[in-house]
Amino acid sequence: MADTHVLFVEDDDVIREATQLALERDGFEVTAVPDGLLGLERFRARRPDIALLDVMVPGLDGVSLCRRIRDESTVPVIMLSARADSIDVVLGLEAGADDYVTKPFDGAVLVARIRAVLRRFGHAGGAGSASDAPEPIEGGVLRFGDLEVDTEGMEVHKAGEPVALTPTEMRLLLEFSAAPGTVLSRDRLLERVWDYGWGGDTRVVDVHVQRLRGKIGQDRIETVRGFGYKLRG
Repeated sequence: MADTHVLFVEDDDVIREATQLALERDGFEVTAVPDGLLGLERFRARRPDIALLDVMVPGLDGVSLCRRIRDESTVPVIMLSARADSIDVVLGLEAGADDYVTKPFDGAVLVARIRAVLRRFGHAGGAGSASDAPEPIEGGVLRFGDLEVDTEGMEVHKAGEPVALTPTEMRLLLEFSAAPGTVLSRDRLLERVWDYGWGGDTRVVDVHVQRLRGKIGQDRIETVRGFGYKLRG
């Protein structure tokens, strides 16, 4: 992780400095700033490998900053929130965040989450290009009605038009595409897509499925109540 550049936006001086030191001890390079506008400036000056954004920061709040980052890049984003409140969590995920961590957090837990995100993004750097996408499953182009999933070229088309997916959304779609018609539980998706070897918050799955539906069609992924989701074959 020595070459991994982390952008950390946190307005609490104590938390910012302590977390920066902890991350640097684990070998990360950290750019730490106290407000969202400065965070956006630093992001544009040098694209990080991952961004850690506190929800409540001055200038430009973390959710708005996440949206601005998503407009420009698919670099992975983890939101930090002082509350486990559903509104904070959902707003951050809907803005394009890939994961979230609730404060106060253990430094080891934060590092584990960062490493899990970087593993599934392939740590391809901060450019946010298609090279951030996961390893393809075997095969070529899979077709589900008007939806085409190129598992080698990491491209998706709907009715002939390209669909822009984040790496996390692409991983999620690849899991569904590998087993069309099969119900995938939220726990399985957390393990396979988010690389969680432990229990995680299933709201992360639900919001990403909702975002994916908005891009490939609301009826393409079916909810199987009490079990999970499946891709209509």
